[in-house]
Amino acid sequence: MPKLTVLDKSGSNVGEIELNDAVFGIEPNEQVMYQAIIMQRASMRQGTHAVKNRSAVRGGGVKPWRQKGTGRARQGSIRSPQWVGGGVVFGPTPRSYSFKLPKKVRRLAIKSALSSKVKDNEIIVLDDLVFDAPKTKEFVSVLSNLSVNEKALIVTGELHEATALSARNIPTVKLVPADQVTVLDVVNYNNLILTKAAVEKLEEVLG
Repeated sequence: MPKLTVLDKSGSNVGEIELNDAVFGIEPNEQVMYQAIIMQRASMRQGTHAVKNRSAVRGGGVKPWRQKGTGRARQGSIRSPQWVGGGVVFGPTPRSYSFKLPKKVRRLAIKSALSSKVKDNEIIVLDDLVFDAPKTKEFVSVLSNLSVNEKALIVTGELHEATALSARNIPTVKLVPADQVTVLDVVNYNNLILTKAAVEKLEEVLG
């Protein structure tokens, strides 16, 4: 089992933690991670695009000229697609791009993402991360103590309002509870910071 040092908010070593091999020690499956990211990005698309087809464009109710005898091509409406101002053929219509992957695939994807962070030494475990009141300055100080200078995803066991508000104004930081961790977030952030409670919760759900 991989072992990691547990730090406190001052960056001091306060112990060690053994991570569950079934969650943090598997061989990352990059294909499954890719599929999970595509699924998440697809579900984020609004899909509100729309165009007007020939039935939705205003006008064109009268045949522009008679069928025969004019020497011109036959036409039924000035709102046909070949006319300027006519409808659009096969244009985009409102739709949902979301799709689902099997539960086992989704679980394998998040375990692969977590294991890859352990493998790349991009994971930090904190004993606790709770603030009595919203203090962005104190949160920045904690990140400085942990030598975190890049984007960081912080995962807590439960969402504490004061802690969440402290992190909200830091553009390079995202804080989520353990039950809302996604593959896209884990991959997108350079550092993964977990509290001990978050580790326990992830191992309980994914182990």
